[in-house]
Amino acid sequence: MEKSRLYTGGGDDGSTSLVGGERAMKHSVRLESYGTVDEFSAFLGVLAAMPDLPAEIYGQLQRVQNRLFDVGGYLASRPGGTGLPPVAGLAASTAEVEGWIDTLDAATPKVRAFVLPGGSMAAAHAHVARTVCRRAERCIVRLAETEDVDPEVRKYFNRLSDYLFILARYLNHQSGVAEVIWQPGE
Repeated sequence: MEKSRLYTGGGDDGSTSLVGGERAMKHSVRLESYGTVDEFSAFLGVLAAMPDLPAEIYGQLQRVQNRLFDVGGYLASRPGGTGLPPVAGLAASTAEVEGWIDTLDAATPKVRAFVLPGGSMAAAHAHVARTVCRRAERCIVRLAETEDVDPEVRKYFNRLSDYLFILARYLNHQSGVAEVIWQPGE
């Protein structure tokens, strides 16, 4: 019987292979960075699976997930090694996200209060994805303190969290669900 290719046992010692074959410990900042990017993508997949999600938003989430796979591959590479070069076209992807933010913001009523995560199920999922995006960004910033990381990666994640905030507000507005507003002292 042929052995499954789903497991190799190579990581049983707490290490894993980076792109190019170099080994790294699974608790390293590099692995925490691309692992959190993968987790973020999984949360976007949950959001994208929501029933009645507008097709345009679904398409945006798919574009982001594809770019996140590119970024994950980049982060799984040691700079200067045999890994992947910086993510090509990421500045254009950042600009694209900025356009989405502007469009969603223009279609969503302004609010002059702090918005709490919640509202519709889709908006709540967008808020969870936003918080995981912020965690991924923090991991990437921590990695950049000791290793070379393309600054455009940090910028992209910063924009994605802004996008997910306005997306949550937009999804609540589109579904007729009121924002959950912070009530100080409650």
